[in-house]
Amino acid sequence: MTDHSLRIALLTYSTKLRGSVVHTLELAEALHAIGHTVCVFALDKDGLGFDRSLSCDVKLITAQPAPNGIDALIQQRIQEFVAFFSQSSDRYDCYHAQDCIGANALSMLRSHKHIPHYVRTVHHIEDYNSPYLQQCQERSIRDPDLCLCVSTRWQTELQQHYQLHAPRVINGVNTQRFSAKLDGLEQSLKEQLGLHGKPLYLTVGGIEPRKNSIALLQAFNQILVDYPHAQLVIAGGATLFDYRAYRSEFFAQVDEMDMITGKNLLLPGVIPDETLPALYRLADAFVFPSVKEGWGLVVLEAIASGIPVITAKQPPFTEFLTEHQALLVDPNSPAAIAQAMRSILIPDLAHALVQNSQAILPHYAWDASARLHLVHYDELLKREGEGGGRGEGGVGSGGSRGRRRT
Repeated sequence: MTDHSLRIALLTYSTKLRGSVVHTLELAEALHAIGHTVCVFALDKDGLGFDRSLSCDVKLITAQPAPNGIDALIQQRIQEFVAFFSQSSDRYDCYHAQDCIGANALSMLRSHKHIPHYVRTVHHIEDYNSPYLQQCQERSIRDPDLCLCVSTRWQTELQQHYQLHAPRVINGVNTQRFSAKLDGLEQSLKEQLGLHGKPLYLTVGGIEPRKNSIALLQAFNQILVDYPHAQLVIAGGATLFDYRAYRSEFFAQVDEMDMITGKNLLLPGVIPDETLPALYRLADAFVFPSVKEGWGLVVLEAIASGIPVITAKQPPFTEFLTEHQALLVDPNSPAAIAQAMRSILIPDLAHALVQNSQAILPHYAWDASARLHLVHYDELLKREGEGGGRGEGGVGSGGSRGRRRT
């Protein structure tokens, strides 16, 4: 690992705290704590910035009102990054994008020789219908000088489909923020959101296909037969992508089930960062039958908060969870999800799952993740230095750009 301070630019597409955005901020803070100069660059569409204070530098890039159509929106967001960096005189040793938008912007900046090289972390791979979005994703994976990933599942996918070796870097959980210790916000949050049901099930991530929201809804409908006062809280949901068709189907089923939004089903939207830990602690169980996830940071957050977890019996969850630490279910079976939602109410089982899952937490610390990143940054910088630098016939002036392929 490098023995001198690096200047590191981390790019994220949003100030709203979804998985890759949280990863960016926690990584930035951990790198900063080690002694490196870190700046987070984020597209900011509402002018409010992040819903938390950071000790490292932050530069917000104004995201203009969205045009019609997702292709035009993504193109605009890429250009907003490009325009900002093209006009900036600041220089960094490492430029690192956590998503497709930032990676495409850095690719353009490198081609214009505004930056020498860049890194991208692949959290997961989407199945886009749009040829433009698919091209953006392909470029964001094939083009970086160093591609990282956060799980063995996606490391294997990148190897098989792109013949690309992407070193795995771990995710983490901030146990100073997420713990079973009450912080005094629980009662006011309970009243504010109307969390008076029993049992109370929580999921975080919004209503969208890969979160498997409809299957979860169908499972919860079965629970209401035995527990008519149960509540399901679906928190979060800020995203660039348009899931109107899926959401329409979701709410059509809510109507067919005679379920009452605001009573049995609660949709509070994005939860303020300071109250999210309290929300976890108010839940009897965390239910996350996602069918496609980069890692599932919210699962780690729930475990750290001391509540039992139900999630999909598939990677990446099975990379770090056993059946003694969570109830692992077939995500395609609402009946299986419902059965797990019943079982997890058994006190002895819930207690055992919580106790057993605590052993996971020490293995996923952001400090350890930051140090892994530094090893790979250092390797990239050495390769670039040995090659003579981009644009002077060295690494990146053509060919493999220093990436390891097999």
